[in-house]
Amino acid sequence: MNGLWKKYNLKWVLLISVWTFLLTIVFSVLSEVILTNTSVIFAFLILLIIIFIGVFSDMVGIAVAASDAKPFHAMAADKVNGSKIAIKLVKNASVVSSFCNDVIGDICGIVSGVAGASIVIQLPFNDAFTKAIITIILTGFVASLTVGGKAVGKTIAIKQWQIIVFQVAKLLFIIYDKLGIDVLPEANGKNKKER
Repeated sequence: MNGLWKKYNLKWVLLISVWTFLLTIVFSVLSEVILTNTSVIFAFLILLIIIFIGVFSDMVGIAVAASDAKPFHAMAADKVNGSKIAIKLVKNASVVSSFCNDVIGDICGIVSGVAGASIVIQLPFNDAFTKAIITIILTGFVASLTVGGKAVGKTIAIKQWQIIVFQVAKLLFIIYDKLGIDVLPEANGKNKKER
């Protein structure tokens, strides 16, 4: 049993590390390209979107970790679309939570820092002291918005986990139903109507 756990744990660590590496590069390059070719106001809006994605992802991760499969089993009995996926999310809570909180959440934190730096570079100030002050203020703003947003998100996630998990499951159901993309490997081979 211990050997199986070590094997699974190592596999998961390697997988999550590779995904983090690739996604960080992709998001960093995209944000850099977009931010360096837009106005400061638009770049600031993109920064807010990145922060929101991080907060929302963290909220989903907490909701899944705090969830219970019982209400979704009742929905599955009534053949409600997305209920089967909701059950799979709950059964894979540790993986889903780790991906949402550690991968997406942390990547958004890193990229928001890059975005903040890009905004400062674009500002029409040549004075190094002024730019340093603006950088400090912007860094504080990003940190406070991220931490505050995640604090509120955690509270909502713990209290409203059923709604959040089911809405995410419905979104994944639509993606699978319309695009044929299955984000949950263990669901392969199942009829989409069973979801």
